[in-house]
Amino acid sequence: QVQLVESGGGLVQAGGSLRLSCAASGRTFSRYDMGWFRQAPGKEREFVATINWSGGRTSYADSVKGRFTISRDAAKNTGYLEMSSLKPEDTAVYYCAADARGFYSGSYRPRSRRDDYGYWGQGTQVTVSS
Repeated sequence: QVQLVESGGGLVQAGGSLRLSCAASGRTFSRYDMGWFRQAPGKEREFVATINWSGGRTSYADSVKGRFTISRDAAKNTGYLEMSSLKPEDTAVYYCAADARGFYSGSYRPRSRRDDYGYWGQGTQVTVSS
């Protein structure tokens, strides 16, 4: 079982940067694929980025490609989302998610669907002002 706690959200001006963190409990977090999703008011939760359990493969939504970077630190049991060149349309609650099915499947595909993940954090608000 894994518990996830996001931090690092806040208010930033357009063009600015933020780094979100996702701290995970559990000794086997290194076996979990990790993803970031976001949900703006009145909209459905959408995929942002994912990194596989080994950290060797990443995938991004087209809307953030080239501006956001997902990473993880196995020693710290923590995942990150570095966000730069932020736009007002990036305003949302950001959620991290994790799941070990990718590790145990023995095969890779980008985990970009909400139902790819069984564990979710509580979310952190990111607000980008224009």
